[in-house]
Order: sequence, then structure tokens, then C-alpha cells
Amino acid sequence: MPVFDKILVANRGEIALRVIRAAREMGIKSVAVHSTADTDAMHVRMADESVCIGPPTSTDSYLSVPALVAACEITGAQAIHPGYGFLSENAKFVQVLEDHEIAFIGPTAEHIRVMGDKITAKDTMKRLGVPCVPGSDGGVPDLETAREVAEKIGYPVIIKATAGGGGKGMKVAKNAEDMENAFLTARAEGKSNFGNDEVYIEKYLTTPRHIEIQVFGDGKGGAVHLGERDCSLQRRHQKVFEEAPGPSIDANTRARIGKICADAVAGINYIGAGTIEFLFENGEFYFIEMNTRLQVEHPVTEAIFGVDLVREQIRVAEGLPMSFTQDDLEVQGHAIEIRINAEKLPNFAPCPGRISQYHAPGGLGVRMDSALYDGYSIPPYYDSLIGKLIVHGRDRGEALSRLDRALSELIVDGIDTTVPLFHALLQEADIHSGEYNIHWLERWLDENMD
Repeated sequence: MPVFDKILVANRGEIALRVIRAAREMGIKSVAVHSTADTDAMHVRMADESVCIGPPTSTDSYLSVPALVAACEITGAQAIHPGYGFLSENAKFVQVLEDHEIAFIGPTAEHIRVMGDKITAKDTMKRLGVPCVPGSDGGVPDLETAREVAEKIGYPVIIKATAGGGGKGMKVAKNAEDMENAFLTARAEGKSNFGNDEVYIEKYLTTPRHIEIQVFGDGKGGAVHLGERDCSLQRRHQKVFEEAPGPSIDANTRARIGKICADAVAGINYIGAGTIEFLFENGEFYFIEMNTRLQVEHPVTEAIFGVDLVREQIRVAEGLPMSFTQDDLEVQGHAIEIRINAEKLPNFAPCPGRISQYHAPGGLGVRMDSALYDGYSIPPYYDSLIGKLIVHGRDRGEALSRLDRALSELIVDGIDTTVPLFHALLQEADIHSGEYNIHWLERWLDENMD
């Protein structure tokens, strides 16, 4: 494969800036694409070139495959980096790029297809030796079968849309009386959100943590793991607060599950960055899904290992070897990321609008990934994430203190944000002790955000 001279970034906001920065450090020119609503966006200003690809709606712009291919042809971009979201896990998009001889900076279309279907992904991971949650063998065709599966594995159970994601198409049945409503609702959400009403059933763990393992493959049978991230603080299945390493994971456990995951992706010749997500309870890991892309929370992994995952994505897409081996990767300190959204508390209602004043925190061990600037108007058409504040310390206590300090420096005026939530969470003893699970935040919000 040739070395890239120019990359098109098929995304917007902070992740587009993240890719543009990595490309610039590598001496590669970048092309920003944007909708008419994003003409004044920071990623458009920072890129070497920009192309307007359509009106505000994502369907007609950032999700328009013909517009993205045309933008590559117009600018001479040899590759596309998808960021996360939008088309980052769309196998058909990757296939179209291959047909047009445009490189995709990410896994193959086949890897995306296999891991994009939750049932196929689970079957594949079982075959590769990855521990999985007890559940149905494939899709569950009807309510009667669903009841039989649930009785076999025991309540509570969770019904999940095969093509689901982002917390959609997931319903819990605590007992037999809940099953009909949960089953029918999960199917309906799967159909309306993903065009597929197939569902499967898994045992619902009552007090698990959400642990994910960062993996990276060279596409030639080589792979490494970069430890875990704990993403247990969630609201409606959406991550809010992520940290690495996980407070509940020791070095031996990290090495054990990390090797299992690295061996699994090596076994399928996986290429690029990927994340294998688990529920973790009573010392056991249970596979949930694999995300075949860069994660929103990748900066905490970069902080504790001192690597640039986007740079590495570009390198392996060019056919180059990974710049590190497993033996090179040693955990250094502790990192935390919080996701800051343009939302009004306590209901988390989207809050687009004009930024009257913005000041990013700084200092040792502080990183702010954001596309905000004074006078910028946040459009109402896209995700409400407006920034990620990442801190790194010698240990977890220092990282938490640094987060508290950095939050006190952050200024985002003109709109409502979720910053007050994190000020409040840092007053909680459970946050400082690391004693929480995936249900903790929902309960805390019910008690404190009336």
C-alpha cells in the first residue's frame, strides 16, 4: 500500500479535529467535509482543505456515501478516516470505498459485518475462546421461545435487538410477567431504529461493571491489547465517565483477559483499533459486543500507555507494522475522561445555542478535546457531545484531584451543559473509592436530580 499524502475525515466535531491533528503530525494533508450547518465549525478551519457535502441533516451529508466518495475524487484524498459514529461501522460503506480504490482507515468490511451482528459476534467470540454471557443460541423468533429461554437461564434476563446499539432495542424482564412487554418493545425498537426486529436473550447480571479491552491488530495475524477501561458510570446505557486502568482490575486479571482478547483478534487477522466490551461480575468476564472502531474514550488509554491510537490506525492502514509490541506496553498512572454534553439538567434535554465564552482548562496532565470556540453556535442537528475532559495522574487519587481542579477552570457560557453533574459526582464517596457498577449512576440521578 502507498503511504498516504491526503486523508479525508468523514466526521465532525472533536473527533474530526483529533484525526486532523494526528495527520498533520505525520506530514499528511487533511480534508474536512461538512454540512451547511457546519460551515464555521472548527474542524473545517483546521483542515488543509474542506468540502461541503450537503444540507444539515446527517442523512444528506455525513451519511451520504456518494457525497463522501465525490469529495475524495475532487480533492485527491487516498483514504478516509471515519472517526466514530456516522459511517464508522458501516460495512457497505467500506465495500464502496474498496470498489473506488479508496483506503478505509479501519477494519475490513467483513470484520465490521461479523461484529455488527450481535449474534454472529457472540458465536465468533465463543469460537475464539472469549467468555460470553449465558443466553439464547441465536435469535429468538417468538414470545413462546423467549419464555422458554428465560426459564432455562433464569430471570432476570435482557432482550436485545440483534442490530442494536447505543442502548436502543434493550429491555429487561425481571420476571415472567415482564417478558411479553420487554420482548415486544425490544423488537419494535430494533425495527424502528435499525430496520431489523430480530432479538436475542441473555442473562441479566445484577451488579456488574462495564469493562472494555482495547485491542489493536496489524491485519496480518499480529495483535496486542492496551489494557482495560472501566465505563460503568452510565445513563440510559450511554457512558458518562470512563477511566483506565479499572479500579476493580488487578495486573494478573488484566494480563489474563487482555491476552484472551488479543489472541481472539489475531485469530481473525483483525486490522486497526477495536474494543471488546464485557460485563464483569464476581471476577468473571462476559462478552457484550465488539466495536470495530475508535472509541470516544480512547484518550484515557493513550494517556496511560503514551501511544497515539489514531497515528497507529493510519500506519497499519498504510501497510506498516505497529510501532509497539505487547512488551512495550506498561501502565503508567491513571487517567479519567468525562463527557461534556450540551444538555440541560436535570432532564438532560439537548441545549444547542451560541457559545458566548469558552475557556479550556490546562496544566500538567490535562487534555481537553473539543471543537468549541468563543462565538461558535452549536447546531441542533447532531449529537450533544461538545467536549471530553481527560486528566492523567500518577495514581487514581491524583487523577481525581486533577479532574476537580480542571473542572473549576473550565468555562462554557451561553448554553447549559452537564458540567454541574461532574462537580456533584466528585463529592460522592463511592466515586472516590471506585465502588460503583453500571446501575449506580441511574440510582444516584433518581435520588439527586429531581
